[in-house]
Amino acid sequence: MTVRTAEPADVPVLLQLVQELAEYEREPDAVEASEDDLHRALFVDRTASCHVALDGDGAVVGFALWYVTFSTWKGRPGLWLEDLFVRPSARGAGLGKALLQTLAAVCLERGYPRFEWWVLDWNAPAIGFYRSLGAVPQDEWTTFRVDGEALRQLGQG
Repeated sequence: MTVRTAEPADVPVLLQLVQELAEYEREPDAVEASEDDLHRALFVDRTASCHVALDGDGAVVGFALWYVTFSTWKGRPGLWLEDLFVRPSARGAGLGKALLQTLAAVCLERGYPRFEWWVLDWNAPAIGFYRSLGAVPQDEWTTFRVDGEALRQLGQG
């Protein structure tokens, strides 16, 4: 069981894992990202970061893609986990926990007071897993999103 920072050579398998995650989350046609998009975000613009989980043969079988946020109340950055996914065939070996432990260590090293993420309401296995690690749901907030035509209209005044 190994977790390491993603490397440019990992981008093709990362995109495959993103597509597998979309299928798991019942949105198989929602992925618009390309290898170029992921490469640019992770290694050129550095708007996101990623850690990968490797199986015993050294194959990438999971990932945690994250970025830095900011809390005005804390006055400091935090870490937002955008996606965590481990292939079903590799689950149960502790890779998901190892990825989360790695990101928690990043928070501690950098002095980030928050480590946050979303989970789909129907994903009972993930919710149980996160609760077992001490994560607490923040259900007093409602997520809003503007995209597509509504984003264009809002942005154009």
